[in-house]
Amino acid sequence: MFVSVFEIFKVSIGPSSSHTMGPMVSANRFAEHLAKNNGRFDRGDACIVQCKLQGSLAFTGKGHATDQAVLFGLIGFSPETFDREDAEDKMVKLRIGKSAEICDGFTVGLDPETGIIFDYDTIEIPHPNTMVLSLIGPDGDVRFQETYLSIGGGFVLTREEHKNVDKLKMKIEAIAIPFPFHSAKEMLEMGKKSGKTIAEMKRANELTRMSETDLEIGLKKLWVVMDDCVERGLAGTGILPGGLKVRRRAANVHEKLIEQRKSNQQMPHAANDWISLYAMAVNEENAAGGQVVTSPTNGAAGVFPAVIKYYLNHVPGATIAKAMDMLLVGAAIGGLIKHNASISGAEVGCQGEIGSASAMAASAFCAVLGGSNEQVENAAEIALEHHLGMTCDPIAGLVQVPCIERNGMGAIKAIAAASLALNGDGDHIVPLDACIKTMYETGRDMDSRYKETSLGGLSVNHAAC
Repeated sequence: MFVSVFEIFKVSIGPSSSHTMGPMVSANRFAEHLAKNNGRFDRGDACIVQCKLQGSLAFTGKGHATDQAVLFGLIGFSPETFDREDAEDKMVKLRIGKSAEICDGFTVGLDPETGIIFDYDTIEIPHPNTMVLSLIGPDGDVRFQETYLSIGGGFVLTREEHKNVDKLKMKIEAIAIPFPFHSAKEMLEMGKKSGKTIAEMKRANELTRMSETDLEIGLKKLWVVMDDCVERGLAGTGILPGGLKVRRRAANVHEKLIEQRKSNQQMPHAANDWISLYAMAVNEENAAGGQVVTSPTNGAAGVFPAVIKYYLNHVPGATIAKAMDMLLVGAAIGGLIKHNASISGAEVGCQGEIGSASAMAASAFCAVLGGSNEQVENAAEIALEHHLGMTCDPIAGLVQVPCIERNGMGAIKAIAAASLALNGDGDHIVPLDACIKTMYETGRDMDSRYKETSLGGLSVNHAAC
């Protein structure tokens, strides 16, 4: 099993990896396919592009800016190349001209008001996050159509790819890696046999795909984006977009913590305040549509960088080199969860997002503090176990309430789980594999109202609170 560190951690834009990033990537893929095959589709007459959002993408699409993400993707933007000022300028032109240039000489009609359809009625869909993009001729003839599934963390599959996902996994796994663990049990066994840490095994696997230099550059770039996001969040003020009128709090909390530190009157629990502050800063940026790193998703993007930031700023002897190992360990655990369960809130609830992020961060923090492989696996299990059953019920479909605070709590749980594991010997009752399996089964059994549809839980009860 191989899921790269750069698949678990990807540069993204807010507010959601599955509802914003995934749809943008899908639309961009669709536009690129039209451009490459324009001779087949362009017959010199007027064609239009239409997108149907289905399942969770329909029910919470407005709150996640899914419709805007699709439009940005169709006019050429990807999460890595997204420039908000340039994008907004091109969006103004799109609203006026109601057309998009796919490639030289091939322009299609694209009306932002009517081209995106929120399909609440179609029930039989291949995945909770489904979107259907179509190129339609002047007589209503469908010249090309593709169904995309946003499966969480910014990962996108076509319907055909999803049907053949096992074959795709086999194709990937055909490329030999030195430590092909499919489970935590195998990971521990390989570590014991080789005498290597989880970070060392993950690094060896990554180096079959890239050079040492490229790996180091890529890891440092991820941390730079994460750290920049934390710092922007600590400085950001005002009201978050979306209509809930949620006020950004990180800057104010940051000022208070600095004042307490200067006065030498910091409370013993201030460490918790710093941890949650870093996480909330990231997710306030995410909610504002800023650039984040999926960790493993946008909705849970604050947990992992908060723990790294806490390590670097508050733990004696911390180094950037060890922080880069944290990314590798976190990716190893995140890859196991993605491979054997899900990281999608629409598929398994928030346990798959915050729960996974907390498990990844706990394992990474445990490892960097000198934990054995067994203690690292234990830390991940403790963190995930205590998120089991967590629903995804964002109010108004926005990644704000309870999502921002939930990142803070997930980061605190990660630190606590790592500490518990470090105070043990790695021996524990519930193995991580069993916990991952339980999370997946719990998510499958969970009512769809509590899986990112905003049809249950806090989403409908907040007014009475």
